[in-house]
Amino acid sequence: MASCYNFKGISIPSDINSFYVDNFSLSNPDAPIDINQLFTEALREKIREESRLVNNNDLPDVIFSGSVTQYTIRPVAANENNTTSLNRLEIGVKVSYVNEKNPDDNWDKNYNDFEDFDSNADFQTLQDNLIAEIIEDIVERIFNDSFTNW
Repeated sequence: MASCYNFKGISIPSDINSFYVDNFSLSNPDAPIDINQLFTEALREKIREESRLVNNNDLPDVIFSGSVTQYTIRPVAANENNTTSLNRLEIGVKVSYVNEKNPDDNWDKNYNDFEDFDSNADFQTLQDNLIAEIIEDIVERIFNDSFTNW
């Protein structure tokens, strides 16, 4: 693969030099108001730090866009007192990837991830860390789907 950039398992064709991550929208009213911004910035940072691509708002070679579609908290483990011992925060994101150089590589995918937490814990104190962990996992999968050749 002489025509590809290859580093840390990523494989980017040599004619792909720039990217743009559009601001993700928020389509779930239960989610924190800034979760879409946190997601957008995490994806931009991942691409900037772990690839050779440069951000280009005008004529990028690849474009990411999408929406935070799911934000739910639900019980997952009942205990003997008919209450729950664990809750689960789940976040879902719809992502569109457009490759301006090779439209055959375009895709739309849904990503979901979750973190479980003690139901007796104060969710407000855990929320930011849980969101950060989930976003990190989803961004890693998006990056791999976009730039690895498994």
